[in-house]
Amino acid sequence: MNVESPIQAKLLDLADVDAELTRIQHRRKVLPEEQEVRRLEAERSERKDAAVKVEIQIDDLDRDIRKLEGEVDSVRKREERDRGVLDAGKVGAKQLSELQHELGTLQRRRGVLEDELLEVMERREAAVADHQHAGANLSRAEEDLVLARGRWEQAVADLDVAEGRCTGDRERLIGQFPAELLAVYDKQRAAHGVGAALLQARRCGACRIELDRGEIARIAKTEPQVVVRCPECGAVLVRTERSGL
Repeated sequence: MNVESPIQAKLLDLADVDAELTRIQHRRKVLPEEQEVRRLEAERSERKDAAVKVEIQIDDLDRDIRKLEGEVDSVRKREERDRGVLDAGKVGAKQLSELQHELGTLQRRRGVLEDELLEVMERREAAVADHQHAGANLSRAEEDLVLARGRWEQAVADLDVAEGRCTGDRERLIGQFPAELLAVYDKQRAAHGVGAALLQARRCGACRIELDRGEIARIAKTEPQVVVRCPECGAVLVRTERSGL
């Protein structure tokens, strides 16, 4: 295939644009901003779970408090009833002794229940403090996530702009190449990642392999308009003044 040297040289511009497009596509897959969003989403989920766990604990404690308050109130009412009977003075000696014994038992029982109620209320107070702390942590995680998503969206927007610019440059360039040359270039690029590269200091700019002297001598004798390809990787070898042939 014969193509004028200046046209072949422009393949290097196309290769640079395609290399930039490849870098953009790779960056889309490994955006640190996206990775930070994923990390913060996981962190927010953990903190939300922690807050919900404390909420459940508070609900359980509230249920225990209501139960203990009911038991305390029931014991107190029984005490008041027994005292009312005693104060009326209309009971016999045996019943009086039984009522006094029952009152003592009720007072001890009420004391135990009130101690348990106080302990549960203190646990609830501590749980409320934990819930407030968990809520504050969750709020910070959500704020950090919002900011991180903003940075991610900006990074994606920047890549969109860069990709659009490169795509436009590529469209302007490909119109300058013969269809046959472009087909060779695109097929090589699809197979090996690089379609064309500069031959410099006996080395292929695509595979970075140094060509032997015999191959270099053959290329040096080849007419400038003849399209030469790397014998190692198949990339189109662009010869310029920098090739040193």
